[in-house]
Amino acid sequence: MGAARADRRGTGGAERPVLGISAYYHDSAAALVADGVPLAAAQEERFTRRRHDSGFPTHAVASCLREAGLRLDELAAVAFYEDPALKFRRVLATWLATAPHGFPVFRRAFPQWAGWKRRALDDVRARLRELAPGRALPPVVAYRHHASHAASAFFPSPYPSAAVLCVDGVGEWATTTLWHGRGTDLVPLAELRFPHSLGMLYSAFTYFCGFKVDSGEYKLMGLAPYGTPRYAPLIRQRLIDIKPDGSFRLDLRHFTFQYGRTMVGRAFEELFDGPRRTPEGPLTEREFDLAASVQQVTEEVLLRLARTALERTGERRLCLAGGVALNCVANGRLLADGVCDELWIQPAAGDAGGSLGAALAESHRRGAPRAHVARGADAMAGALLGPGYSDREIARFLTDHGYPAVRLPERELTERVAAELARGRVVGWFQGRMEFGPRALGNRSILADPRDPATQSTLNLKTKFRESFRPFAPAVLAEDAKDWFDLAHESPYMLLTAQVAAARRRACETPAEAVRGLDLLRVPRSTIPAVTHVDGSSRVQTVTAEHNPRFHALLTAFRDRTGCPVLVNTSFNVRGEPIVRTPQEAYACFMRTRIDLLVLGDHLLDKRDQPEWREEADWRATIPMD
Repeated sequence: MGAARADRRGTGGAERPVLGISAYYHDSAAALVADGVPLAAAQEERFTRRRHDSGFPTHAVASCLREAGLRLDELAAVAFYEDPALKFRRVLATWLATAPHGFPVFRRAFPQWAGWKRRALDDVRARLRELAPGRALPPVVAYRHHASHAASAFFPSPYPSAAVLCVDGVGEWATTTLWHGRGTDLVPLAELRFPHSLGMLYSAFTYFCGFKVDSGEYKLMGLAPYGTPRYAPLIRQRLIDIKPDGSFRLDLRHFTFQYGRTMVGRAFEELFDGPRRTPEGPLTEREFDLAASVQQVTEEVLLRLARTALERTGERRLCLAGGVALNCVANGRLLADGVCDELWIQPAAGDAGGSLGAALAESHRRGAPRAHVARGADAMAGALLGPGYSDREIARFLTDHGYPAVRLPERELTERVAAELARGRVVGWFQGRMEFGPRALGNRSILADPRDPATQSTLNLKTKFRESFRPFAPAVLAEDAKDWFDLAHESPYMLLTAQVAAARRRACETPAEAVRGLDLLRVPRSTIPAVTHVDGSSRVQTVTAEHNPRFHALLTAFRDRTGCPVLVNTSFNVRGEPIVRTPQEAYACFMRTRIDLLVLGDHLLDKRDQPEWREEADWRATIPMD
């Protein structure tokens, strides 16, 4: 299962590989790097099936080593993505500064922080010994949280030099950092510290609007176009003081995240017209407007920070990482407003990507080059760095379970699937190596025809089992993207939002139930309504034959048949569940949902041909809502 055995000295022979690990907060992951080149990376949640799993990434580590054909004792080092001792000092200082309000949380959490969390590197060593009993372990080193983010942003980028901006909730102390990347050097320039955090501000509104912190922020971003930013002036006046250079301070009297188990309390409620929305409760104009308002303020801060980073470095190229870098609307503004000439965003921009950043930082510290820069390409291999399954393994799975399938040559397969998509059928698409990061990029995807206005509600309500307001992203042939979207920049990792091109816009009917309590009849849409948000925008993925030849071939076949080089591309999972990893998981999702066809490698399965699907229990009852 996976890639051929790697040269144990690394891809260039100069240095043994480095393993990176992120763990113990959320989105734990592992990544393997050789000579500055990512070989494998995966999130632990894909193996344990626990969304945002924070435990030690035992399975992800084993998977990365297996993909490269390596043992732990063949590695040069293991790099951890943050400094546990420094993080403990920040946690302790925060408790002391907020006493006595934070005492209940302190009483519950302090024993862990005084124990293993403060010495997390010892736990990492112990868990690695369990994976390789009796063998010598490589040295375990720690990098600071934002240093790992910065390394993940700059080192895989295609740029010889660039400004680097990292923005998230908090690492040890840092919440926002500016860097200058040149060659294999990363120089820190400026830092904002906890509790003044743009990520925490956005998460406070996520919580207040009834979504889950650390996973529901993308829902808030998707909700923003339904509202008007009428609260933005109040946010600027009462919550955040923004300076011209993008630095800021929060008015902490309105927040409780510093000392409580919640993000906000009564002062926040009084400011924004009453108590927080109950999770799963009805959405109202207030939530739409709150989302639009905090999104506007977030974009303002990021644009100012980006300008400052570029001015201080003298660069016109910008690299981004940290959880806030997943805000694709703000990312799109950076290009649309001409803040920078070129932009590269780490596809695993959150904490999972910290594992890759730590491994890259250690690899380059040991002398690894950035050979990919001479080719003008990034080093992420399209983010297709997870485990894969051969057609032989897929065929064995189908045979062992008696699942009817047809095996087709690639050209016939893509033509057949394109024809079925054009007929309005929904396809589960399982190919090659799994994506690293939160986005499905054409290897673990659910695909559909974007031209049908009913596709969005059908996929949301009957396939993904999620809120009906959620937008879907388009995958488009890179060579045709400029004719369909106002985007003059590649977007291979689905991290930029752009307007649908004027030539593709028109009015179309949208079901009134698209958002509960909001009449959306005759909103501005386009000839590809299933991937056009209410403000005419789309979160675009551009697809090249170089990064994903089979997905590119399918889009080409669909374009040749329909004249449209665009497909709906959403992650192969249902709400609350991690993206599928194995053929077994793909088949179960296929049979549980309104997916009509499943493609596993070269094998095509039609639901009408499958045996009756039975499960002893209601599978949806075991999946927590995210």
